[in-house]
Amino acid sequence: MTPGAHPLRYRGADVQDTVPDTEAGAPPRTQPVGGAAKRAFDLAVAIPATIVLAPVMAGLAAWVRIDSPGPAVFRQKRAGAFGRPFTCFKFRSMVDGAEGKGAGLKVTEDDDRITRAGRVLRRLSLDELPQLINVIRGDMSIVGPRPTVPAQIAHYDAVQRRRLLARPGMTGLAQVRGRASIPWSQRIALDVEYVDTWSMGLDLRIIADTVRVVLRGEGQYRGEQGGFDLAGPSGG
Repeated sequence: MTPGAHPLRYRGADVQDTVPDTEAGAPPRTQPVGGAAKRAFDLAVAIPATIVLAPVMAGLAAWVRIDSPGPAVFRQKRAGAFGRPFTCFKFRSMVDGAEGKGAGLKVTEDDDRITRAGRVLRRLSLDELPQLINVIRGDMSIVGPRPTVPAQIAHYDAVQRRRLLARPGMTGLAQVRGRASIPWSQRIALDVEYVDTWSMGLDLRIIADTVRVVLRGEGQYRGEQGGFDLAGPSGG
């Protein structure tokens, strides 16, 4: 914890000590970055999008189940704002139980765990569509740091933990500046930049850039530079 910092809490003590407030003497935050305005924007986008895209999502769900055995939607525990865990939804793009096979959480372009339907879903980022439900529920935002698995938080230093001051996003600054092709330390630095410079205008620019990145298929896989590169909890 940085000098002068104190624990942030989210409506209770369950996430105490997860994220330090680096403004000495400032009261604990009770809302993620962007507050009510950002939340209103999320709902204004996510609710109509979910209604309009419901037939598309139903069709994609059927395709995933026909293409390979297993559920259509993959559910995984992720860390939300202030480190609070939530269940993140995605269309399953890999064989059922892929986390316990092969390279585990690491996914490469030639990964044989990716299904035929999954390659298309990943190429167009359609596997993320169920996260509109996460946005409506308040777990996520349209724009923000991508949700991480809770175990990775133990590797964050005091500055990196600032990324947890925002709701995770369906897209984010790191997503339009390299995605999986850049290492985690660089992604987190971009997430912290987003938290510290947030504005509605920045969100709109990221959304526009996301369309470009998806259409070009940029940064989908880790390549030579990507991957988890954070030190252990003890700094080793």
